[in-house]
Amino acid sequence: MIEVIGKLLKGPVYFSGEVIECYVTFSNPLNPIHQKSQSYNDVFEGLAWASAQLHCQCSANDKIVITDKINSSRTSAINAETAFAPWQKDNGHAVVNTKPKILFCDLRLSPGESKTYIYRETIPCDAPPSYRGQAIKYSYKITVGAQRVNSPIKLLRIPFRVLSLSELPEVAICNDSVDLSPNNPFMDTQERENPLEISLQTLQNLTARRSPNFYNITNGRGKVVRFCLFKNSYKLGEDIVGTFDFSNATVSCVQVSVALQSEEHIADEYKRGKGNPSRMSYNKHHEVCLGLKYSQLVLPIPLHVTPDFFTHLMTLKWRLHFEFVTTTKVIEMPMTNTIDWQAPSSLDVETMVWDLPLHIYPSITPSNASIQQTKYNIVI
Repeated sequence: MIEVIGKLLKGPVYFSGEVIECYVTFSNPLNPIHQKSQSYNDVFEGLAWASAQLHCQCSANDKIVITDKINSSRTSAINAETAFAPWQKDNGHAVVNTKPKILFCDLRLSPGESKTYIYRETIPCDAPPSYRGQAIKYSYKITVGAQRVNSPIKLLRIPFRVLSLSELPEVAICNDSVDLSPNNPFMDTQERENPLEISLQTLQNLTARRSPNFYNITNGRGKVVRFCLFKNSYKLGEDIVGTFDFSNATVSCVQVSVALQSEEHIADEYKRGKGNPSRMSYNKHHEVCLGLKYSQLVLPIPLHVTPDFFTHLMTLKWRLHFEFVTTTKVIEMPMTNTIDWQAPSSLDVETMVWDLPLHIYPSITPSNASIQQTKYNIVI
């Protein structure tokens, strides 16, 4: 018996363009019933070979997407000359396939012995992010395959999450151009900045920029509220902060609710029917605001959601969905706090909705890796 253990060194979350490293350990556990009288073949365990590969699978919902039209020719680096093709056994089709790397050939382990190999691979810069939507799913994993002589291949799958940086504006994430600047042999050579570091700095600058925007929200009878959003670009885990100003309203607002929503837009050529985009609501802010002059919005963005991205199949967008419940008549509120005011027993109300687009980008510290499993094992 040989136990195979795979462990991700930097946790389960990575950026596109980043190098992922995985320790793969093969061990022959020490069995207390082993005796000196056992033969050599009974004591030693061996494997013929082991390989590892990184791949991303895309699966689609047949009720929403015309899966027959999905072009699987985007698959890259598929090696048809080897029997190790783990992506063929997964649902959907492969959109990213790195070239398989051989870890070893003809490994023999004595009882209690173990050997560790490091698998390194660069996640393609144009790779889509990990995503689990209602119509499309993108999932990443490292698959380690090992085989005994005259036995079937056993697979160890190590899932991980990818956050894409290709949607950042005005940044070349994969810059392979040659440096043509003059070279002075008497000066210390300055190292060029890593494209990934440039992207992360761009991300930090983009989401730190504050430019308050004011929106006058009205209906057919007048002004409902003035809403202020301090910025339109956020990172995962940040709080969306805004303020409501009812002081100059001509229409009484009874309550307001705000939901963070994602919109899954399927490309027209792959869409089945003419349905609306699939929407999913996350955190929600709800408040009764009758009689208030000012209020605030604090809406946290979950760490597990997928930021904005687009592929040839779909586009993911984000928005704030507002629902205002207003009265058809102006309600006079007391001017001082010394007067006991009795709320009306019934109100004639109407609801109006308003949507405000915003951008969500990856976080530099995307998740707490310590609480997520990064170690997986199988027995061969």
